[in-house]
Amino acid sequence: MTAFFRALGDLLSPELRSVLWRALGLALLLFIAVLVGVQMLLAVLTEFSWPWADVVLGLGTGLVLLVAFFFLMAPVTAAFAGLFLDEVAARVELRHYPADPPGTPLPAAAALFSGIRFAGLVLVVNLAMLPLVFTGIGAIALLLANAYLLSREFFEMAASRHMPPDEARRYRKENSPAVFMAGLAPAALALVPILNIAVPLFATAYFVHVFKLARASSA
Repeated sequence: MTAFFRALGDLLSPELRSVLWRALGLALLLFIAVLVGVQMLLAVLTEFSWPWADVVLGLGTGLVLLVAFFFLMAPVTAAFAGLFLDEVAARVELRHYPADPPGTPLPAAAALFSGIRFAGLVLVVNLAMLPLVFTGIGAIALLLANAYLLSREFFEMAASRHMPPDEARRYRKENSPAVFMAGLAPAALALVPILNIAVPLFATAYFVHVFKLARASSA
C-alpha cells in the first residue's frame, strides 16, 4: 500500500503527467496516421458505382478502426512509454530516494525494444484470454495474467537499474510471491478502460517503490 500511494502521487505530479501526455500523443499520432493511410488506400483500391457504397465502406472502416483504437491503445501506449520508463524511474528515485545511488538507464534502443516486446506480449496474452471474457472466469484470468506480466517486466526493469539483468531476474524469482501480489494492483487498473493508458507509467513508479522497499527490508 505504501508503494501504491507513493506511485499514485508520482503519477499525479506535473513531471510524470508531462511524460504521460508525450506517450499518449505519440500513440494518437500513430492511430491518426493509420486511419488516414487506410482511408487513402481504400479510396485508391475501391471505387464503387454507387456513392452510398463508398460512404458505407468509409463509415464501416472508421468504426472498425475506432474499436481497434480502444482495444490497442494500452499496448501501443506501452510501446511508446518504453521510451520514457527510465526517465520516470530516475525522477521517482530522485524525488523519494535522493540519498541512494542513482540507477543506470538502459540505452535508448534497448528501452524501445523492451517497450515494443512488452506491448506485444501484453497484446498476445490479452487476445488469448479474450474468449474467457464470455465466461465467469474471464476477468479473473485477465487479472492474474496481467499481474504476472506486469510484475515480472516492471520489477526487473526497476531492479536492472541497480544490478545486472541476470541478477535482477534472480532477485525477482527469489521474491516471486510478493512481486506477483504487488502486480495485482496495476493489473486491476489495466482492466479499466481509459485508466489502462496510464498503467505503464504508474507501474514504473510503483515497482521502483516496490524494489526499493524490498531492498530496504532485506538489508
